[in-house]
Amino acid sequence: MSELRAIPVLGIGEVKPGDALAQVLLAAIERQGLQLIEGDILVVTHKIVSKAEGRLVALDSIKPTAAMRRWGRKYRRDPRVIALALAESRRIVRKRHGVLITETRHGRKGLICAQSGVDVSNVDGGSSAALLPLAPDASAARLHRDILKEAGIYLPVIITDSFGRPWREGLTEVAIGCAGMSVFRDARGHRDPYGYKLQVTREAVADELAAMAGLACGKLSRIPACVIRGFDYKRARGRGVDLIRDPEHDLFR
Repeated sequence: MSELRAIPVLGIGEVKPGDALAQVLLAAIERQGLQLIEGDILVVTHKIVSKAEGRLVALDSIKPTAAMRRWGRKYRRDPRVIALALAESRRIVRKRHGVLITETRHGRKGLICAQSGVDVSNVDGGSSAALLPLAPDASAARLHRDILKEAGIYLPVIITDSFGRPWREGLTEVAIGCAGMSVFRDARGHRDPYGYKLQVTREAVADELAAMAGLACGKLSRIPACVIRGFDYKRARGRGVDLIRDPEHDLFR
């Protein structure tokens, strides 16, 4: 097993709508003196992708209904965020104790997350909310292509967001978009050290790498990107949506 490193990308600065994200990231990497090498993986938070793509909404422009305002007062939630979360959702999965869990409008299989991923943190101090990218896998593919064009290096891209988990406390980073690598490491058919033939082991490596990057960068340090070095990934047309279980196989829907 080789050494696995997570290298935070420093000095990215504030990303604005319309910014060429590949150029912004490559410039920060160059200023840092970090030399990208074959085999590196770039992990970025969805927030800077959403900002570059203009997925920002001024909260003052949102007019919540009376029911949303009542629910917000009861649970000390911003009713404008509730209104945005419902507008971005396909369905409400759970609505209880002030927590709104929804399925987003992302293709056939939406993301299951709190408030449709609508987030006010790390945006502009509370005046605006960031929405998830319209198509996280397409965003990852575009960034992957742009980096290959600009820097001439094949660099898989993982786009992350912070998710809670059923039956578990706390948040962790997960992959919502991916390009350039398989999101899984499939051990089915291989034998363990004791000779047992594995039947169901398929490791969600994109989620594990997302969590590793989140741990290295932290939540309050304004470091929205990380280079993972040393992971033996498989080149593939992997997608974040592949990590979402098909409804017909989901025991919990």
